[in-house]
Amino acid sequence: MSKSIKSFVAVSLLAITAACGSSDAGDVEEFVVVDPVPVTVEPVFTGKYN
Repeated sequence: MSKSIKSFVAVSLLAITAACGSSDAGDVEEFVVVDPVPVTVEPVFTGKYN
């Protein structure tokens, strides 16, 4: 076999392997939603016993 046929076969096998090797289309991306902490109002000084 000539070098051009061998290289064509090698590139073809590499392309087929790359196309069929790892299929991540079925994987679902997961993410986490964190609820924010509620904002509280700081106490205001209104006198000693109000």
